[in-house]
Amino acid sequence: MAEHEHGTMDYSAQEKTYNGFVKFATRTGIVIIVALIVLTLVNG
Repeated sequence: MAEHEHGTMDYSAQEKTYNGFVKFATRTGIVIIVALIVLTLVNG
C-alpha cells in the first residue's frame, strides 16, 4: 500500500468541478427567477 502524507492531495479537479457546479446553480437560479417574473407580468 502506498504511503500517504496528510495534506498532499491534489484538489485542482475537485475545485474545477465545484466551481462548475456553483456557476451552473447560479445561472439556473437566475433563469428560474426571470421565468417567474415573465410569467407574473404576462398573467398579471
